[in-house]
Amino acid sequence: MSEEMNEMTMADFEKEINGSFRAVNPGDIVTGTVIGISDSEVTLDLNYYAEGIIKIDELSNDPSFSIKGDVKIGEQIRAIVLREDRNGNILLSKKQADDILAWDKLKDMLKAKQVVSVKVSESTNAGVITYLEGIRAFIPASKLAFQFVEDTSSYVGKTLDVIVITADEANKKLVLSAKDVLYDREKEERNSKIARIPLGTVVEGTVDRIEQYGAFVSIGNDLQGLVHISQICDKKIRSPKEVLELGQKVKVKIIDVKDGKISLSVKAVEEKDEVEEEAEAAPAEFMFGDDEPVTMAGLFANIKLKK
Repeated sequence: MSEEMNEMTMADFEKEINGSFRAVNPGDIVTGTVIGISDSEVTLDLNYYAEGIIKIDELSNDPSFSIKGDVKIGEQIRAIVLREDRNGNILLSKKQADDILAWDKLKDMLKAKQVVSVKVSESTNAGVITYLEGIRAFIPASKLAFQFVEDTSSYVGKTLDVIVITADEANKKLVLSAKDVLYDREKEERNSKIARIPLGTVVEGTVDRIEQYGAFVSIGNDLQGLVHISQICDKKIRSPKEVLELGQKVKVKIIDVKDGKISLSVKAVEEKDEVEEEAEAAPAEFMFGDDEPVTMAGLFANIKLKK
């Protein structure tokens, strides 16, 4: 062994020794590595002369918590020092440390709109109860799904993706929402569908709603676009109802896609236009005879302009 390596090893050893004799006092928050799990307690390596012990009733506030299922060997746990037992072990509390540390995490989650998974432990008339970072949390019935949930008991035992919408440490109030996550994911999926639609596509749609400024037309694949009153026909009309009615089938051309909105035109449709079954299914490439498919980018790449 080289002198340099020996010096590094001795330095590391000295550091470990010094660390093991540091003072650990009641109220200190320490971090340890799980080295043992039994039916009644978890043992931590604290890098100290004594091991840390967390009794099962000091692990979590969550009634559905499982010491064998929710704790893993090698996992790092932060806990607060309670006292030293008669055997010289350091008794710790994870749930008390969670109460101190969790609110900062929860406030960060609220600010970042971080999506996390939680398991529903019980139901109430107004919603369901779960736990996040060891803190009891409430999900209102109006925030469980897109529609108001009447029977909240059906959610007990389910795992939901949620975001924090209220983290009030002073009043110990933690409120979560699964609906907001579902809404954001639906919006993202819809925008992805819209982004794949080629401009100029002609589809047959159904008039779903008529307003004074235009008509909303369903064009398939859960997508809807607006036909502005100026794009309904060539003649000037005062109301879309002069030409269109609810449930009417119409051929529309996609003339613009912007900010997640689809603009349609009835008057831009020509007799020679090929009608697609659904807007998203329209091809984004073109065929010339028996040649290979040619994309628009490839088509223009082969065009040389004279100077």
